Amino acid sequence: MSDLQGRYAQAMMNTFGQPRLALVRGAGAHVWDDAGNEYVDLLGGIAVNALGHGHPALVEAVTRQLQTLGHISNLFLSEPQVELAEKLLELVSTGSTSGSGRVFFTNSGAEANEAAFKVTRRTGRTRIVAAEGSFHGRTMGALALTAKAAYRGPFEPLPGDVTFVPYGDAQALAAAVTDETAAVILEPMQGEAGVLVPPDGYLAEARRITAEHGALLWLDEIQTGMGRAGAWFAAANDPGVAPDLVTVAKGLGGGFPIGACLALGDAATLLEPGNHGTTFGGNPVACAAALAVIGVIEAEGLLERTAVLGQKLRDGLAADPRVTEVRGVGLLIGLTLSASLSAEVAAAAQAAGFIVNNPTPERIRIAPPLVLTDEDANAFLAAWPSILDAAFPGDVS
Repeated sequence: MSDLQGRYAQAMMNTFGQPRLALVRGAGAHVWDDAGNEYVDLLGGIAVNALGHGHPALVEAVTRQLQTLGHISNLFLSEPQVELAEKLLELVSTGSTSGSGRVFFTNSGAEANEAAFKVTRRTGRTRIVAAEGSFHGRTMGALALTAKAAYRGPFEPLPGDVTFVPYGDAQALAAAVTDETAAVILEPMQGEAGVLVPPDGYLAEARRITAEHGALLWLDEIQTGMGRAGAWFAAANDPGVAPDLVTVAKGLGGGFPIGACLALGDAATLLEPGNHGTTFGGNPVACAAALAVIGVIEAEGLLERTAVLGQKLRDGLAADPRVTEVRGVGLLIGLTLSASLSAEVAAAAQAAGFIVNNPTPERIRIAPPLVLTDEDANAFLAAWPSILDAAFPGDVS
C-alpha cells in the first residue's frame, strides 16, 4: 500500500473499499500511478472520459469559461447553458424522437434520474416499471429504481411503487404495464450488469406498450449516451423509439461533473416553477465543458470511429476460447468468461498495464475513451491471451 493509499484509508469514508491504485496524472487514454507505472485506461472513469485525460479542447474551454464567468446559480442564465440545452435537443432529434422538449441540468447521472423521477410523479400516477439488472444511481430515488438487492437492502423502505421485470423480455414488460403505470425506465444497454444488450426491437416494443397505456418511456442513457455506442444516443440503434424522457451524464462532460434530464413532447411541461431545483446544475463551466466534448466528437468523427474500433475490439476479445460471449455496441463492451475469474483477469490486466473493470464474477467491462488509439487497442489485443493465461489456472478453460 502506498503512502497516498494509507492516507486515503484514514481520511475517506469506507464506501468504496480500498482503491486498487493511486493515480496522479493522465494523458489521452493513459494514466500513471504514484509509483510511476503507466496504464492504458480501458475504463475511462466508468465511461466518463470521452476525450481521455487532458484533452486540449476541454482544458481550453473550462479555463476560458472560468476566466469569464464561473458559478452564477439558477437565479440567472448564461449562454453556455442555453447553447448546450439547444444542442442536446438537436442531437436527440437526430435519433428517433422529434427533439421538441426542454432540458434540466444536474451534476450527475443519479441527479438526472431524480429529476426524471419527479417528472413521472407529475403525471398523477406513481407506479414505475424497471428492469432486473438495472442500475440508475445511489440516491434514494434512483436507488428505488435500481434492481440489485445488495444496494437496496440497507436503505429500505425506498420511495416509489416499483415493479421489476426481466430485461429484454417484451412479454413480461407488457404484462407489468397497466393504465396506472407512470413510466417504464430502461437502459438501452445495461452497463453495470456487464453490458447486456436487449433483443432487436425491444425498445420499440417498450414504446408501443407505454403508449398504449399512456405511460412515459424513460431511457437512462447515462452510460450509453453521448457517442459511447457509436451514436449520440444508443436508442438510435433501435429504430422506432421516441422516448418521453432521456437522462444523460458520464461522457457528457468528459470528466467534468454534469448531467441532464431531457423531457420531450408533452413531458417537457410537466415540471413547473418550484417543482425542482439545483444550485450547481447547469453552471457555465460545466456547460462549456460539455459543449467542448460534443464539438470534438463532431469535428474528429468519433461516432464513426467508435463504431469501427468497438467492433475490432469485440472481434479480437472473442477469439480466445476462455471468452464465451462478447456483447456491446461501440466502445461499451462486455464479455463473459468461462469461469468466475473476473477479479483475477482485472488484476492480471492491471499487472500488464491495462485497466479494465469486473462488474460481476464472470464478466469484464471495457469502456475506454473515444479517443483510444489503434496502437493502444492493438497492444491490448496482443496482450489479452497472456492476461488470461495469468488469471486462469492451468486446469480451467
